[in-house]
Amino acid sequence: MRLGVNVPNFGPGTNPDVLRRWALTVEGLGFDLLMVSDHIAVTPDVAEQYPAPFYEPFTTLSWLAGLTRGIRLGTTVLIVPYRHPLLIARMAANLNDLSGGRLVLGVGVGWAREEFGALGVPFRDRGRLTDEYLLAIRAAWRDETDYRSGRIPLWIGGAGPSRSGSAATATPHCAGPCGWATPGTRCGSPPAGWPRRPGG
Repeated sequence: MRLGVNVPNFGPGTNPDVLRRWALTVEGLGFDLLMVSDHIAVTPDVAEQYPAPFYEPFTTLSWLAGLTRGIRLGTTVLIVPYRHPLLIARMAANLNDLSGGRLVLGVGVGWAREEFGALGVPFRDRGRLTDEYLLAIRAAWRDETDYRSGRIPLWIGGAGPSRSGSAATATPHCAGPCGWATPGTRCGSPPAGWPRRPGG
């Protein structure tokens, strides 16, 4: 079993020095994976669980990649509809390449209705948008001469009575190992037999 730690990249007690010490401690203790959360607008519904300040995940992980040596770096759930898919594809591919192939991209559809409103993204369409964006990200990654993404594990996270139409259709052919995570489960390497990229 491989174990990871969700390092808090938000809240009044968080600053660069705290993030640095978290990263070095987690790696020093032998954990396999360091993960951070994702939000863009700290709206009231977000602030109840993720108070400001909030350090953006790609920026934070890029900085932590330079401070660590071998620990894998990931997002617990990157909220896919919040960013253009080609921007996600580019940032993820660059981070994976610059960190020596250490990125694990955890993604999901999101839940904070007020944050969706602040970003001008239709909340009711988040599942469809996530499916479409994941397909676009995977298509971009196939251009290895440009993106140089390598094999980025893609983990799908979420909870609810039904995830129909919410990333389910985009996962069977992801770029690297795929997995699913829900509240109350531990993130780890997906079991043998879970979907992988054809030929991977």
